[in-house]
Amino acid sequence: MAVDKSEVRVRGMFAEIAPRYDFMNHFLSLGTDVYWRWRTVRKVRPQGHAPILDLCTGTGDLALAFRKASTNGTAVVGGDFCHPMLVLGHDKARKREVSGVTFVEADAQRLPFPDDMFQIVSVAFGLRNVTDTDRGLREMLRVCQPGGRIAVLEFSMPTLQPFRFAYGFYFRHILPKIGQLLARNQQEAYNYLPASVGEFPQGEALAARMRAAGASQVNYYPFTLGVATLYVGVK
Repeated sequence: MAVDKSEVRVRGMFAEIAPRYDFMNHFLSLGTDVYWRWRTVRKVRPQGHAPILDLCTGTGDLALAFRKASTNGTAVVGGDFCHPMLVLGHDKARKREVSGVTFVEADAQRLPFPDDMFQIVSVAFGLRNVTDTDRGLREMLRVCQPGGRIAVLEFSMPTLQPFRFAYGFYFRHILPKIGQLLARNQQEAYNYLPASVGEFPQGEALAARMRAAGASQVNYYPFTLGVATLYVGVK
């Protein structure tokens, strides 16, 4: 049975786990999610003065990382369609005294921005939650400047044995139980996680979807033995 990625279900699920979202990300990944975002910003460095858009921004970690990496005051927009996540992101930026990051309620399939606006359009661990992946990619490219870059950071399954087997067992059987125990929710968010990753295209399959949406020069970079992968394309 296909995973339910309806907008109502996904929005409600993330609203429910929002208070524990940051803690669970860091705990379940043993802190490597911070490293993955750091690598992403190093691979896709801000250039020039055009703004940056981070979609499905959640509590804004990647948006804040891009802002920190900017050396010329580049404005960053964090977009998400889950309002409780945006509230937490705004509070995080305020507590860290980070200016220049704006949080906007936005659906990745219907972005409220004009064409050719952003130098970078990124999404971290969120594209697989978009109901229509191809529509989301087309919207990312629509609002990206010609010559600008889109960056997709997403979970993937390692290929190297026996690590693939061990990680797969943890990801499918242990992580969901820990997640549900520590962040109790009615939507079974931590059962949804491995199911959605298992259905989502990886490697060359996702690169091909990016090219079909209009991206060129698409490359992808596995992180931590393939537990996560960064995909980068040019408009």
